[in-house]
Amino acid sequence: MHGRRSTVGSQAPLRGLALFGFVCAVGQPAIAQDSAQKPAPPEIAPQPDRAETKPADPMKPPPDSATVDDWTAQGLAAIVAHQEGDGPSEWPYEGVYRERGLIPYGYRIGGTAICAATLLELPGYEKDEARQQAVARAAKFVVEGVQREKEMGTDVRSTYDVRGWGHTYAIAFLVELEARQAVPSDLAADVKKVIPLSIAALQKLEIPGDGGWNYSRPRGFQAAGPTSPFMTSATLLALFSAAAHGYEVDAEMVDRALDALERARTPMQTYVYAGKGAKPRANDGAPEGNCARAASAELVLALAGRSNLEALRVAVDQFIEHWEWLEQRRAKTGTHEGPFKIAPYYFYFGHEQAALAAELLPEAERAERRARIHELVARTRAEAGTWNDRIFDRSANYGTAMALRALHAATLPVFHTYSSVAK
Repeated sequence: MHGRRSTVGSQAPLRGLALFGFVCAVGQPAIAQDSAQKPAPPEIAPQPDRAETKPADPMKPPPDSATVDDWTAQGLAAIVAHQEGDGPSEWPYEGVYRERGLIPYGYRIGGTAICAATLLELPGYEKDEARQQAVARAAKFVVEGVQREKEMGTDVRSTYDVRGWGHTYAIAFLVELEARQAVPSDLAADVKKVIPLSIAALQKLEIPGDGGWNYSRPRGFQAAGPTSPFMTSATLLALFSAAAHGYEVDAEMVDRALDALERARTPMQTYVYAGKGAKPRANDGAPEGNCARAASAELVLALAGRSNLEALRVAVDQFIEHWEWLEQRRAKTGTHEGPFKIAPYYFYFGHEQAALAAELLPEAERAERRARIHELVARTRAEAGTWNDRIFDRSANYGTAMALRALHAATLPVFHTYSSVAK
């Protein structure tokens, strides 16, 4: 078997992919690929009529640019105001999962990195001292947290563990911090150390055999198990960015993860919650239940040359069409409930990923979908100027960050394509 190597290309923006082959509109691939050996994506099967599907509510006018600017200022200010902990330095993501009664470190780092990256990447950062100081404090928390062996090391003995989320979003945030030359001078050496440390951690947390990642591993982290498209796609986006900015990433690991994503597709061009898509459990691969993860998976596969324009379009449109099913589970108790086993924590993740995926469609198709996603974001904005998909007040920080990222998807950092070549 040939080995693999990573190659890094141009940092020119990639906005939009041409035709079904996904030829880059601008820029070079972040990593080069031998795609000839890869099977073509499956044909998109027609979706069966589903009697239980209710029609979406009529769309309202999306917020205009002045309103988005106003909401952005309010949302960013709320995130800064709610930074907590020593410093204050963090924005823990809060869910139902606890470790020894405490929010796990993976959630603390992941939530902090997402909020900090949003403060960093949205317009106006260079002129906003409060945001700059909040990001600097968060960067210190992230680099110190990743190096806490007890909390973030890879000696995982449980069957459920979320430290992979922390490593994924630490990479995404710190790579972008470096790319913008915004790393605090006293943290420069630590950032250079921590990014490879988190990449190495993800290598150790990879699912043996099948590849990809999952925070739920019923047979333990040393055994094979089902791949989570939700987690795997987010992790791959971070790894693509790291490779594009010069960090060494194991291309064979990436290829295994991409293979796992493709196996998670169903004949309806949807994605199961975890595992393989050929024979999903009842309703597991239904469009209503998968619409917050399908766009994420197709986005990543498109960047790797393993999807096609129609599949990407279908994924984005499924999110818009079946959004009401997600809304039924927003800020509710429990996790995978209802006929489609939707968990509340997919809600704003889905908005961000669908918005990003829409930006890869041909330019003529983006405006309409962008407007529809903006209108959906507008529907759930709270009177306080924040967004929250959980029952916990603290998670409004994460929800607000992801909602704002959906509103600003067109101007977020460039995408990086991926491919692998034999040495």
